[in-house]
Parts: sequence; C-alpha cells; structure tokens
Amino acid sequence: MAALRPKSNTELAIMRQGGAMLGELFTKIKAMIAPGITPKELDAFAYDFIIKHNSKPSFKGYKVGGGVKYPATICASVNEVVIHGIPGKVPLKDGDIIGIDIGLCFRGYHVDSAETYAVGKISPAARKLIDTTEAAFFAGMKALHGGVHLGDMSHAIQTTVEREGYSVVRQFAGHGIGSHLHEDPQVSNYGKPGHGPVLAAGVTIAVEPMVNMGHHEVIMLDDDWTIVTDDGSLSSHYEHTVAVTDDGYELLTNR
Repeated sequence: MAALRPKSNTELAIMRQGGAMLGELFTKIKAMIAPGITPKELDAFAYDFIIKHNSKPSFKGYKVGGGVKYPATICASVNEVVIHGIPGKVPLKDGDIIGIDIGLCFRGYHVDSAETYAVGKISPAARKLIDTTEAAFFAGMKALHGGVHLGDMSHAIQTTVEREGYSVVRQFAGHGIGSHLHEDPQVSNYGKPGHGPVLAAGVTIAVEPMVNMGHHEVIMLDDDWTIVTDDGSLSSHYEHTVAVTDDGYELLTNR
C-alpha cells in the first residue's frame, strides 16, 4: 500500500470531479434496478458510462498479488454475497437485494462507492439490514475529523451494527484511496476508541461497512473473488470515498 498522507488541494479537486461522475452513475444504476434485469446488463452500462466520461474502471483487470484479475467493471453482490460478486446473466428477481460497488479512475485518481438496493418488494428484515448498514456508515462519519484516531470511527460503526443484532465483516475492510485504489490505512469496521492511526485533514479514505444478518464469518468461492456469508444469511454493503476535514468530513462520492 502507498504511504498515508494528506492530499493536496489539487488532488482533492480531481477526486471531487471523479466522485461527482461516480455519484451520477449510481443514480442511473439505481433507476435501472428492477426484477428481470441482469447484473451483466448493469455492468455493461457502467463500463460505457465510465469510458464516455474519460475515465477508467478501477476494478476491471485488478488483481491482488498473483491472483486472478477481476473481470468486470462493477461488483454485483446478490443476497448472501457480501462483496466482489461477479456480474452474471441470471436476472434479478422480486425480493432480492443487490450490493453495487463501483470504482473509477479520473485523471489518475480513484474514487470508490457502494450501496445495497432493493429489487422490487423486499422483506422488512432485509430493509432493516440495508438501513442499518447505511446508518452505521454515518455513525462513523459523526466520529470523523482531523486528529481523530481511526479506531474511534471504526468503533462507532461496530456499535451501531451490533446494537441491532447484526455483525460486521472482519476479514475485509475499507482503505485509503487516491492515486492507488488501495492505500494506507486499512479502515476496519470494528475497533477500539483511541486506537489506530491518527487521521489528518486531507486524508482520503473509502469507508465501507459490510454487515451480515447472521454471524461475521465469510468464505470465498472458487472464482477467487466472490465472498459470501458462511451461514447463508443476507449481507449489505455501503461505501463512500471521504476526505477528512479539520472539523469533520467531505463526501467525495455524494449522490
């Protein structure tokens, strides 16, 4: 990972531009989600949108170490899929939930965001899971400002999730972001107040609670990418790229 450092005003301006594009793309993707559409169709739309906006998909071709390259523009994680679901040709059906995770690179800087959506009419339990995941993100944001320990934010996310009887995924985390998709620090969704690195104003991070309805354990499928809940329970994902400010934060991928 690249070194943790505050971004310059010029770098932040570029990331705001990329974030605005990504926010527009999410608005369009959300409007497309309905029973009958396939994740593959959503992926094709996202690829065309990113290329037409003079940007590059951050995920397509990405690999960790000597692993398998990620084959798509978006991650499309349905029901028990936590993250990194590869978009397929199976149509979405009424009652599904789908986590959409997209990264784009504009003028050499990455932004990354995710949200979980209802497909048609979903159960009250699924709706509560989605709402709690988003609430956990914003609970973390309330704890964020220049000079804070990362563990303060992580703890706020964890306690919000666990208060509702859910669990936060521990094997995967958010990350610093900028000229590299993944930079320092690792941004865990659980932790202790007063622990972890101190975040200076200007640092940019991707904060992404991953919340399981059941226990926190997950497994990877044979495609070397797709992560699912070990117990088959539903999972929800919510993410924004944010910049730390002196007195709070700025959503760079607002939508």
